[in-house]
Amino acid sequence: MRVLAALPLLLAAHAVRAEDLTFDELYSKIGVLGFEFSDKVKRLAGRTVSIRGFMAPPLKAEAAFFVLTEIPMAICPFCSSDSDWPDNILVVYLDEKQTFVQSGRTIEVTGALEYGSWTDPETGFVSQLRLRGARFSLA
Repeated sequence: MRVLAALPLLLAAHAVRAEDLTFDELYSKIGVLGFEFSDKVKRLAGRTVSIRGFMAPPLKAEAAFFVLTEIPMAICPFCSSDSDWPDNILVVYLDEKQTFVQSGRTIEVTGALEYGSWTDPETGFVSQLRLRGARFSLA
């Protein structure tokens, strides 16, 4: 009887399990005509994923978003258009403003994956890949 009572909790824990994603898995092709999202990114769109990387230096000390990069960066890599979008970053949107960690520390970020060109109406920043409702921790 206890197993049946615990079943909803077990199912809920399994349903929100994040699938791992790496920077190498973001695109299937990158060339002079641009890039193509990988089948894995397309399959995981809207689902919860986890990815490890580095927090780029934020524009403000406290904000509700940051850029996750594959390698540590000295400056924020936001671009003016999606045609200049680097292939080793994604934007992370948090549920609330937070103070950020040093850019040289590896973090793990978990959130709902979105892909495709999108312009943030508040900042004007253009992104190709995003995590929404995200949280992060030191890895």
